[in-house]
Amino acid sequence: MRVSRPLVSAMLVLALAACGSDSQPAASSNEIKVGLLHSLSGTMAISEVTVRDAELLAIEEINKAGGVLGKKLVPVVEDGASDWPTFAEKATKLIRQDKVATVFGGWTSASRKAMLPVFERYKALLWYPVQYEGLESSPYIFYTGATTNQQIIPGLDYLKEQGKKRLFLVGSDYVFPRTANKIIKAYAAANGMEILGEEYTPLGHTEYSTLVNKVVQAKPDAVFNTLNGDSNVAFFKQLKSAGATAEAMPVLSVSVAEEEVTGIGVDNIAGHPVAWNYYQTTETPANEAFVKAYKAKYGANKVTSDPMEAGYNAVYLWAEAVKKAGTTEVEAVKKSAPGIALERPEGLVTIDGENQHMYKTARIGIIQPDGLIKQVWDSGEPIKPDPYLKGYPWAAGLAAGQ
Repeated sequence: MRVSRPLVSAMLVLALAACGSDSQPAASSNEIKVGLLHSLSGTMAISEVTVRDAELLAIEEINKAGGVLGKKLVPVVEDGASDWPTFAEKATKLIRQDKVATVFGGWTSASRKAMLPVFERYKALLWYPVQYEGLESSPYIFYTGATTNQQIIPGLDYLKEQGKKRLFLVGSDYVFPRTANKIIKAYAAANGMEILGEEYTPLGHTEYSTLVNKVVQAKPDAVFNTLNGDSNVAFFKQLKSAGATAEAMPVLSVSVAEEEVTGIGVDNIAGHPVAWNYYQTTETPANEAFVKAYKAKYGANKVTSDPMEAGYNAVYLWAEAVKKAGTTEVEAVKKSAPGIALERPEGLVTIDGENQHMYKTARIGIIQPDGLIKQVWDSGEPIKPDPYLKGYPWAAGLAAGQ
C-alpha cells in the first residue's frame, strides 16, 4: 500500500466538499458534540475498537462530573473501516455535517495522513492517540501517543544494551513502518548495528511462511516488528511454528499491546519485548482507577493498553483546554493547550506548545504468560517530544524526504 493513495484520496474528498462553507463547532445550548473516528471493522478493528471504548469511558466520566463548561458531551461515532479514503470522508462529515467541536480518531499513519488535509482545510481539531513515526506536526492535530524519541529510539537503545546488534526489520506496507525503518537504519548505522533484512507485507496479510523462513535463516539477534493489525496474529503463530523462540530471537514490537496479545494468543508471543509508554500493570494511582473503571464498564476479562489510554487521555486533555479557554472555539482551545499537565494512568502528561505532542515516559516491557506486560525499564521521567529528531545528529536529513 503506497502513501500516495490516502493523500490523493483526501484531496479528492476536499475537492468534492470545497463548495460548502467552513463549519464552526455547534451544539444545542446544553450539549457539545464530539467525533470518534476509528476502524470498527476491517483489519485494524482488532486494535481500534478498544480505543473508541476508552474514549467513550472518558466522555461518560466527564459527563458524570458535570460535563465541560456545564454542558454534556455527546459522542458521534463513525467507522473508518480500515480504509484511508473513508477516514477522510468521515472526518469531513463529522466537521461539516455533524459540526462536532473536535474529533478523536485514527490509528495508522495512513489514516492520519488522509485526515490531516481535511482538518487543516476546515481548521478543525484532531486528537490522534497512537504512537507513530514522527517527522510531522500540524497546527490542527494534537498527538497524544508517542513520537519516535519516546518509543522507537528507547526500544533500539534497549536492544543495544542487551547486546542485540544484528536486526531484521518486518513491517506492514504503509507509511509508519517504512518511515520508522528509515529511522531505525540511520540509528543502526550510527550505533554499530547491522540490518540483515527488511520485509513488508500488506495490511491484513496472513501468509508468513516465506517471510518467517527468511527471518529464521538470517539468524538475527532480534527482530524489530512494525506490523499492524491482525497480521500480527498470523506472523507470531507462524514464527513459533518455525521453532523461533523469544529467548533466542526476541521480536520487539511497537504496535502490539495487551489487546493484540489476546488476539495473537499469549502462547505465541509470551517472552517477547514491546516498547510503549503505558501498560495495564503501570503503577500509578490514576491507573488503578482507570483499569477498575474500564473493567467495570466493559467486562472483568478486558485489558487496557497504551493506545486506548492515550485516547482516554486525549478526551481529558481537550476538556481541560476547553475549560481553560472558556469556549470550544478551535483557535482559543489551541492557544490554551500548551503547558497543560495532567496526572494520567501512565503518569504525568504535558502538552508541548512547540509541536502539540506530549511529554511522555518511555517504557520497555516483556509479555508475560498471563497476557499482561511486565515493565523492565523506563526513562525515569517524561521525555520532551522531538518528532523531527533535532536532538540526534545521525537523523539529520531524514525529515527532508517526508
